Amino acid sequence: MSESLVDWNTYLEVASLSDIGMRRATNQDNMSVALASSIEHWQQKGHLFIVADGMGAHAAGELASKLAIDHIPHLYARFNEESNGECLRKAMSGANGEIHRRGQLNEEFHNMGTTCSSLLLMPGAALVGHIGDSRVYRLSNNRLEQLTFDHSLVWEMKAAGQLTAEEEATNKVPKNVITRSLGPYPECKVDVEGPFPLKPGDTFLLCSDGLTGVIKDDEMGSIMANMSPNEAVRVMVDLANLRGGPDNITVVIVKVNQPVPTDANQTTNNKNSQTGDKNKGSSTPVIVASIVLALSMLFVLMFLLTGSYLTAVLPGVAASGSLLFLAYQFLLSGVSSDGSGADGKVFGRGPYVRVNCPSGESFAKQMSKLLKEVQAGAVDKGWKVDWDRLKTLVAAAESAVAKKQFSKAVAGYGRAISFMMDQLRNQSSDSGSSVDL
Repeated sequence: MSESLVDWNTYLEVASLSDIGMRRATNQDNMSVALASSIEHWQQKGHLFIVADGMGAHAAGELASKLAIDHIPHLYARFNEESNGECLRKAMSGANGEIHRRGQLNEEFHNMGTTCSSLLLMPGAALVGHIGDSRVYRLSNNRLEQLTFDHSLVWEMKAAGQLTAEEEATNKVPKNVITRSLGPYPECKVDVEGPFPLKPGDTFLLCSDGLTGVIKDDEMGSIMANMSPNEAVRVMVDLANLRGGPDNITVVIVKVNQPVPTDANQTTNNKNSQTGDKNKGSSTPVIVASIVLALSMLFVLMFLLTGSYLTAVLPGVAASGSLLFLAYQFLLSGVSSDGSGADGKVFGRGPYVRVNCPSGESFAKQMSKLLKEVQAGAVDKGWKVDWDRLKTLVAAAESAVAKKQFSKAVAGYGRAISFMMDQLRNQSSDSGSSVDL
């Protein structure tokens, strides 16, 4: 396998999609997918994925999110003297400074800002950096976990015990009030989470609140679990639009198919692993030190039992030295880089939400109902639709429901919804291209 040219499609499935939504005039979301250029680069820095949701009048929000996705990968690649997590934090803080600087130069861009969530995938582990309410999820073993904490007034008040579930359900506090973002101030606080262990089959989702505001966690988990990333991003965006599409919608899905082969994992990992053999030492000194410790303790015990206290001092010193050496080796094995890219550091307290994804029966019924409403609206407006193709897709989904194969049913209804949305988007302008049913 070439060190400079790697077909990452063998190991990852990556899909992304950004949509303006149904109620916005411009798309202020931006995203970035930066795969490592080589295995060595991946060992050192990993793959970096970013979603940013801009805020500000006119084009300010769009500029803020664009500056974030442009500067963070560049800055992250430059920083090497600290752990990957700290490098990511510094890169996001550096982007904050640039966004703030640009905002001060133009009155129209003053106080512009953006949320930002970043995902680093490295050998054996994932790290997350975030600020604002764009989220990062992980689907593993049919359980969806939110790895990020929303920097919103609702979440901050809940964490402080100042907002009950009942009060949240009645929208006592607006859900879109952000407490942190990149750009408005010269300094910002970026949270880092992880490292989270990786295994084949794990699927990650980065998204703006245009998705999470209208689609529930278990619904997202059901879509991710039962559809390929390419199909899932499209179905999520289409479903969000069918539910009103009140905001821009951006979705990035990354599925880990298999680990990189063992020989690739033996490539130099980062600055610490370059001297790993010197730091960790070989097993021979450890064995010798263990033997010396055992013999020294034996002699100490023997001399103490015979009353030769002064004679016991020398083997006692040898035992202490051996013990210190073994303790040092043990500590090194815990903090040296092991391919996680985190240099032994643990960040944050995530996951913050865990949801077991159900079989999909209830969600399949909801999708079926929504699809019927869309069909009725299309007929009422006289839109041209390939009804035969739609009927075939719906029949496949209904057949899966009848067989209680709800995973297949979710996928089937998802494909039917995306097909229907494609048909509606293709309508002539005089009939209206928005889906307002």
